[in-house]
Amino acid sequence: MVRRYGLIENCTAKLQNARPSSAPCIRNHYSSPCLLLLADFSFIYRLMKTKTSLLFVLALVGIGLVWRFTTPSVPPTTQMSQSLYDARILRDEWGVPHIFGKTDADVAYGLAYAHAEDDFETLQGVLLAARGKLASVYGKDAAPNDYMVQLLRIGEVVEAGYPQLSAEVRALCEAYAAGMNHYAALHRDLAHAELYPVTGKDLVAGFVHKVPLFFGIDKTLIKLLEPDTQRTTLPPPATSVKRFFDLTSQPIGSNTFSLSPRRTADRSTWLAVNSHQPWEGPVAWYEVHLHSDEGWNMVGGLLPGAPVVLHGHNRRLGWAHTVNTPDLVDVYQLEINPQNPKQYRFDHTWRDLEVREAALEVKLLGPIKWTFKREVLWSVHGPVIVGPHGTFALRFAGFGEVRHIEQWYRMNKARNFEEWKAAMRLNALPMFNTGYADSAGNIFYLYNGRIPLRARGYDWQYLVPGDTSATLWRDYLPFEQLPQVTNPATGFVQNCNSSPFQTTSGSENPQPKDYAAELGIETFMTNRALRALELFGSDSSITAEEFFDYKYDMTYSEHAPIARLVHQALTAAPAQDSLTNAALTILRAWDLRTDPENMQTALAMLAFRTFVDDDMASITTNMLLDSLRQAAHVLVENYGSLEVEWQKVNRLRRGEVDLGLGGGPDILHAVYGKPDGKGHLIGYLGDSYVLLVNWDAAGKVHSQSIHVYGSATANKLSKHYADQAPLFVERKLKPVWMEETEIRAHLEKEYRPGEELPK
Repeated sequence: MVRRYGLIENCTAKLQNARPSSAPCIRNHYSSPCLLLLADFSFIYRLMKTKTSLLFVLALVGIGLVWRFTTPSVPPTTQMSQSLYDARILRDEWGVPHIFGKTDADVAYGLAYAHAEDDFETLQGVLLAARGKLASVYGKDAAPNDYMVQLLRIGEVVEAGYPQLSAEVRALCEAYAAGMNHYAALHRDLAHAELYPVTGKDLVAGFVHKVPLFFGIDKTLIKLLEPDTQRTTLPPPATSVKRFFDLTSQPIGSNTFSLSPRRTADRSTWLAVNSHQPWEGPVAWYEVHLHSDEGWNMVGGLLPGAPVVLHGHNRRLGWAHTVNTPDLVDVYQLEINPQNPKQYRFDHTWRDLEVREAALEVKLLGPIKWTFKREVLWSVHGPVIVGPHGTFALRFAGFGEVRHIEQWYRMNKARNFEEWKAAMRLNALPMFNTGYADSAGNIFYLYNGRIPLRARGYDWQYLVPGDTSATLWRDYLPFEQLPQVTNPATGFVQNCNSSPFQTTSGSENPQPKDYAAELGIETFMTNRALRALELFGSDSSITAEEFFDYKYDMTYSEHAPIARLVHQALTAAPAQDSLTNAALTILRAWDLRTDPENMQTALAMLAFRTFVDDDMASITTNMLLDSLRQAAHVLVENYGSLEVEWQKVNRLRRGEVDLGLGGGPDILHAVYGKPDGKGHLIGYLGDSYVLLVNWDAAGKVHSQSIHVYGSATANKLSKHYADQAPLFVERKLKPVWMEETEIRAHLEKEYRPGEELPK
């Protein structure tokens, strides 16, 4: 579930170790307090490229100045929360919170409090971002997020949709908000008063805000605003328009596998929950166990601001998500009235653009804040952007949808396959492959998506004309027609951010011919998917040990893109320098494995890792040889040799912990690293929360898990800040405890919210 989380990750990355006072001051952008700022999109684009490489193109601001010398106080909600909700937090020896309550609302209240203990700053940042108030705390760098919130009318969508949610879900959200408010009231020195009181609507807004980022709405906006001099003009939209933005780049990772009793040696059922998220920040996984007397008993991972488990298992069933890439965003080129720039042509008439004003409150210095104002436009298609190449409207899947928490909550509470599928039929989630398994031996794969049903005759990967209702889609592909595989005879399903048309071996895969090109369903295969098919497809009697081994496979398929790159480099003529020729000799000995001890992997990864997701046709042999030469220089300079153990280069660092790793990019044991300038690649993304689930032949559930760092996802003072890292690098898992007796046998502490504090 990665690569499309960009806005939250970039606009709030500073939340991890920053306080409000550390937000950059932008006063020096103005010559006087009354300056009229006239910033054009090209200026903002350049700023975006040099600062955070994301949505800073949207920070267009107008006039207005608001001085504030006082900060509102955090409301004293402690006593009220304690009287409304009763939750017990049991932390096991790994610090994992097990939240117990009589009602589901009690549990949500305790969950918010426990998560705040481990990562309060990120939780606040996520909710501020959804409310469009991030810049009021963190300054100008966060203003693009706040502009986008108003551009996409997130607040309006939530106001309209919140009353339509079930009473149970609204109670859940209000309880979670109460838990946040309670923690803030007890930790006023850490709380951003601009946020409080948190309400249930903030939780819903968090999902309305975050979900479009997973399918790249921010990247689309950036592309529309690029000041590319080669695109000063575009042909009329009715003609074949040159494609100038790519919405189909492969996501970095996530794996799910399910095995039925048909495929296992002991007739048990297996599920792998293996999303690849950043290891820190607003979209890092947090492990919990939620248990209420109303039948909620769920283990798994969630993201900051989620009051429910997003993927994991209860006693009877479980599921995992991976990112898929159906075409969920369309861009319309609008024809603007030459006599009135606020009108566009639609079905042979001029229509008025709806014009509003976005007020962006930006923190400057200490208590001083400015409110900038910027025009936001809307058409019948959706939000409108005026860019350097014209005026464009966006239409994206799921606009107006607020039931994300509702659907995940029902999935949490489902007791069997049919109840779980009924929850999935809500179709509130506009994307995500989903793999499923249960105690009855059912396995299932769904290419989940809210995929628009578009008119034929247009290439929807290009700009489409916005002057006709013929391109204005309103309906989605029905649930039953989505690509899916139920209980195949082969006994396994897999997805690793790959084509749904190769989900299993044999003839039971969905067929590409049954799906129109306008749906935009991907056909590519990642290395992880190729290896999953090779491993699970060649073993008809899989043991528990083999299931673990396959999940932690560290080999590239001979058909993987990187294998083709290696072959391309090795078939080149001998290089003119001895270092490159020596590197080619080392590369020729590489067995495509990424084991920690492998002596050739470091050279191959340093040379070719950045090409893994690129268009193979665009990569020349000279590019590969140049990269290989540079990698060789790095190894010789830092290690004195071209053959270096991979684990010496590939590192996990967390505080004072510094450990060697196996795995690599697009490996089933996925690890993505960034260079530190000293010959190391420092892991930052990949396998992050792994949960392997088994239902034995009698239907009893057993599971094991691991978090890359530990349950204290941002609390550096906790012993659980990095205590799971040694297990993680050894590819070992810890037991998951669901019974209270088991939890108490491994109990570190028990308390109710607020009781953990010294009196």
